[in-house]
Amino acid sequence: MNSQRVLALVVCAAPPVLRIGELIDLLQEDGWAVCLTATPTAATWIDREALAEQTGYPVRAEWRRPGEPEPHPPATAVAVAPATFNVINKWAQGVNDTLALGILNEALGASIPVHAFPNVKPQLAAHPSYNRHLQLLREAGVAVAPLNAESDWETVIRTLKVPL
Repeated sequence: MNSQRVLALVVCAAPPVLRIGELIDLLQEDGWAVCLTATPTAATWIDREALAEQTGYPVRAEWRRPGEPEPHPPATAVAVAPATFNVINKWAQGVNDTLALGILNEALGASIPVHAFPNVKPQLAAHPSYNRHLQLLREAGVAVAPLNAESDWETVIRTLKVPL
Protein backbone atom coordinates (compact mmCIF):
# COMPACT_ATOMS: atom_id res chain seq x y z
CA MET A 1 0.00 0.00 0.00
CA ASN A 2 3.01 2.31 0.42
CA SER A 3 3.20 3.21 -3.28
CA GLN A 4 -0.55 3.27 -3.88
CA ARG A 5 -2.35 6.55 -4.24
CA VAL A 6 -4.99 6.92 -1.52
CA LEU A 7 -7.88 9.28 -2.14
CA ALA A 8 -9.91 10.54 0.80
CA LEU A 9 -13.20 11.05 -1.04
CA VAL A 10 -15.77 13.19 0.75
CA VAL A 11 -19.31 13.01 -0.62
CA CYS A 12 -22.18 15.42 -0.03
CA ALA A 13 -25.94 15.21 -0.49
CA ALA A 14 -26.36 16.29 -4.11
CA PRO A 15 -27.83 14.15 -6.91
CA PRO A 16 -24.47 12.82 -8.24
CA VAL A 17 -23.87 11.03 -4.92
CA LEU A 18 -26.57 8.54 -5.91
CA ARG A 19 -24.12 7.24 -8.55
CA ILE A 20 -20.92 7.52 -6.49
CA GLY A 21 -20.17 3.82 -7.02
CA GLU A 22 -19.52 4.63 -10.69
CA LEU A 23 -16.89 7.21 -9.71
CA ILE A 24 -15.28 4.78 -7.29
CA ASP A 25 -15.00 2.17 -10.07
CA LEU A 26 -13.29 4.72 -12.35
CA LEU A 27 -10.94 5.84 -9.58
CA GLN A 28 -9.98 2.28 -8.78
CA GLU A 29 -9.37 1.55 -12.47
CA ASP A 30 -7.06 4.58 -12.43
CA GLY A 31 -5.04 3.12 -9.54
CA TRP A 32 -6.60 4.89 -6.54
CA ALA A 33 -7.47 3.29 -3.24
CA VAL A 34 -10.65 5.13 -2.24
CA CYS A 35 -11.61 5.90 1.36
CA LEU A 36 -15.11 7.34 1.52
CA THR A 37 -16.49 9.81 4.05
CA ALA A 38 -20.05 11.10 3.76
CA THR A 39 -21.75 14.16 5.17
CA PRO A 40 -24.54 13.20 7.58
CA THR A 41 -27.27 13.68 4.96
CA ALA A 42 -25.31 11.97 2.18
CA ALA A 43 -24.81 8.99 4.51
CA THR A 44 -28.59 8.47 4.47
CA TRP A 45 -28.71 8.58 0.65
CA ILE A 46 -26.03 5.96 -0.09
CA ASP A 47 -25.64 2.25 0.58
CA ARG A 48 -22.75 2.46 3.03
CA GLU A 49 -22.39 -1.30 3.30
CA ALA A 50 -22.15 -1.84 -0.47
CA LEU A 51 -19.70 1.04 -0.85
CA ALA A 52 -17.56 -0.30 2.00
CA GLU A 53 -17.42 -3.62 0.20
CA GLN A 54 -16.54 -1.87 -3.06
CA THR A 55 -13.71 0.18 -1.53
CA GLY A 56 -12.48 -2.27 1.10
CA TYR A 57 -12.80 0.41 3.81
CA PRO A 58 -15.67 1.44 6.06
CA VAL A 59 -17.69 4.42 4.88
CA ARG A 60 -17.34 7.01 7.60
CA ALA A 61 -19.85 9.65 8.60
CA GLU A 62 -19.22 9.93 12.33
CA TRP A 63 -16.19 10.99 14.35
CA ARG A 64 -14.20 8.17 15.89
CA ARG A 65 -13.83 8.11 19.64
CA PRO A 66 -10.52 8.97 21.31
CA GLY A 67 -8.24 5.96 21.27
CA GLU A 68 -10.05 4.24 18.40
CA PRO A 69 -7.78 3.41 15.46
CA GLU A 70 -8.06 5.36 12.23
CA PRO A 71 -9.95 3.04 9.81
CA HIS A 72 -8.53 4.67 6.66
CA PRO A 73 -4.89 4.81 5.55
CA PRO A 74 -3.24 8.25 5.20
CA ALA A 75 -4.48 10.05 2.11
CA THR A 76 -2.19 11.18 -0.68
CA ALA A 77 -5.00 13.42 -2.02
CA VAL A 78 -8.42 14.64 -0.92
CA ALA A 79 -11.46 15.33 -3.08
CA VAL A 80 -15.01 16.38 -2.32
CA ALA A 81 -17.43 15.25 -5.05
CA PRO A 82 -20.13 16.32 -5.24
CA ALA A 83 -19.51 19.41 -3.13
CA THR A 84 -22.67 21.22 -2.07
CA PHE A 85 -23.33 24.90 -1.49
CA ASN A 86 -23.51 24.24 2.24
CA VAL A 87 -20.19 22.38 2.43
CA ILE A 88 -18.34 24.92 0.26
CA ASN A 89 -19.51 27.81 2.45
CA LYS A 90 -18.86 26.05 5.77
CA TRP A 91 -15.45 24.75 4.63
CA ALA A 92 -14.32 28.21 3.52
CA GLN A 93 -15.32 29.59 6.93
CA GLY A 94 -13.46 26.84 8.81
CA VAL A 95 -16.59 25.28 10.28
CA ASN A 96 -15.69 21.84 11.59
CA ASP A 97 -19.04 20.44 12.75
CA THR A 98 -19.00 17.15 10.81
CA LEU A 99 -16.36 14.53 10.10
CA ALA A 100 -16.56 15.41 6.39
CA LEU A 101 -15.73 19.06 7.10
CA GLY A 102 -13.02 18.01 9.54
CA ILE A 103 -11.30 16.00 6.82
CA LEU A 104 -11.59 18.89 4.36
CA ASN A 105 -10.31 21.45 6.87
CA GLU A 106 -7.33 19.31 7.89
CA ALA A 107 -6.50 18.66 4.24
CA LEU A 108 -5.74 22.35 3.73
CA GLY A 109 -2.78 22.05 6.08
CA ALA A 110 -1.66 18.56 5.07
CA SER A 111 0.53 19.46 2.07
CA ILE A 112 -1.40 17.10 -0.23
CA PRO A 113 -3.52 17.91 -3.30
CA VAL A 114 -7.07 19.00 -2.43
CA HIS A 115 -9.87 19.11 -5.01
CA ALA A 116 -13.47 20.33 -4.92
CA PHE A 117 -16.08 19.38 -7.50
CA PRO A 118 -19.14 21.54 -6.74
CA ASN A 119 -22.61 20.55 -7.88
CA VAL A 120 -24.76 23.54 -6.95
CA LYS A 121 -28.10 24.81 -8.28
CA PRO A 122 -27.76 28.02 -10.32
CA GLN A 123 -29.91 29.89 -7.79
CA LEU A 124 -27.51 28.97 -4.97
CA ALA A 125 -24.42 29.61 -7.10
CA ALA A 126 -25.74 33.17 -7.55
CA HIS A 127 -25.65 33.78 -3.80
CA PRO A 128 -23.06 36.49 -3.03
CA SER A 129 -21.12 34.39 -0.52
CA TYR A 130 -20.67 31.38 -2.80
CA ASN A 131 -18.15 32.83 -5.28
CA ARG A 132 -16.26 34.57 -2.46
CA HIS A 133 -15.93 31.25 -0.65
CA LEU A 134 -14.83 29.39 -3.79
CA GLN A 135 -12.18 32.06 -4.30
CA LEU A 136 -11.02 31.74 -0.70
CA LEU A 137 -10.67 27.97 -1.13
CA ARG A 138 -8.74 28.47 -4.39
CA GLU A 139 -6.40 30.87 -2.60
CA ALA A 140 -5.86 28.17 0.03
CA GLY A 141 -4.71 25.81 -2.73
CA VAL A 142 -7.91 23.92 -3.53
CA ALA A 143 -8.37 23.00 -7.18
CA VAL A 144 -12.00 23.66 -8.09
CA ALA A 145 -13.69 22.05 -11.10
CA PRO A 146 -17.49 22.17 -11.15
CA LEU A 147 -19.53 19.06 -11.89
CA ASN A 148 -21.90 20.35 -14.54
CA ALA A 149 -23.66 17.09 -15.26
CA GLU A 150 -25.32 14.72 -12.84
CA SER A 151 -22.43 12.27 -13.11
CA ASP A 152 -19.61 14.13 -14.82
CA TRP A 153 -17.07 11.71 -13.42
CA GLU A 154 -14.60 12.17 -16.28
CA THR A 155 -13.94 15.70 -14.98
CA VAL A 156 -12.94 14.18 -11.64
CA ILE A 157 -10.70 11.52 -13.17
CA ARG A 158 -9.03 14.00 -15.55
CA THR A 159 -8.46 16.55 -12.79
CA LEU A 160 -6.96 14.02 -10.37
CA LYS A 161 -4.42 12.97 -13.01
CA VAL A 162 -2.95 16.49 -13.11
CA PRO A 163 -0.61 17.20 -10.17
CA LEU A 164 -1.24 20.43 -8.28
